[in-house]
Amino acid sequence: MMLHPVLEQLKALKLEGMLAALEGQNAQPDIKKLTFEERLGLLVEREASLRENKRVKRRLEVAKLKTPACFEDINYKAARKLDKSLVGALEDCQWIREHRNILITGATGTGKTFLGESFAHKSCLRGFSALSLRLPRFLDELVQARAEGCYTKRLLAISKIDVLCLDDFGISPFTDQTRRDFLEILDDRYKKKSTIITSQLDVKLWHTAIGDATLADAILDRVVHNSYRFALEGPTMRKEESIKNTPIKSA
Repeated sequence: MMLHPVLEQLKALKLEGMLAALEGQNAQPDIKKLTFEERLGLLVEREASLRENKRVKRRLEVAKLKTPACFEDINYKAARKLDKSLVGALEDCQWIREHRNILITGATGTGKTFLGESFAHKSCLRGFSALSLRLPRFLDELVQARAEGCYTKRLLAISKIDVLCLDDFGISPFTDQTRRDFLEILDDRYKKKSTIITSQLDVKLWHTAIGDATLADAILDRVVHNSYRFALEGPTMRKEESIKNTPIKSA
């Protein structure tokens, strides 16, 4: 069979991986030493790899991560009091399959967002969907969504995300409406999906921060008891990053 028609058919079928692999094989003088099955296997492997890479890229785009976070760049300096063994134990994302949560607390600049989004990034690589949001802004958006008549649709979309990363819990006061919206979000996800929450406040202060005892009990019951916790310490890492990224001037 002529090669050109095959290449055209692969192109028409949008089998880009197989197309590129076949063109690559055709340029290799020793490729005929491989059996038909071996060559076919290489074509299929290239196609599968390309498709998975596209899926990962799409999941990362949807996740809207604010930092270039990844597991390989997590800082384990002793001052941070970050449990490296626990981080490693969560790398396989079994916590997502078990619908458990991750709570990360610490002062400004201790790397809460980066750590939370590292877990979200890993989840995308493992085949899960993720989305990173600043909680205060998101709750304000839900108030607007209610006014525009798309509140239910927005909540439904959020409920389907495997890993929802909510940044800056407690940084601004809750209203009666945002408390109830927050409860709706967590209730939809309870024992079904996983949530990551970062906060400057220690978890023991969250009940007070929510502001309504009854709603606080309901909210925390859905997120705290089935969670892994990280309490980061140490000085701000932003100063360290700034120094590291400052160009060295020549004398």
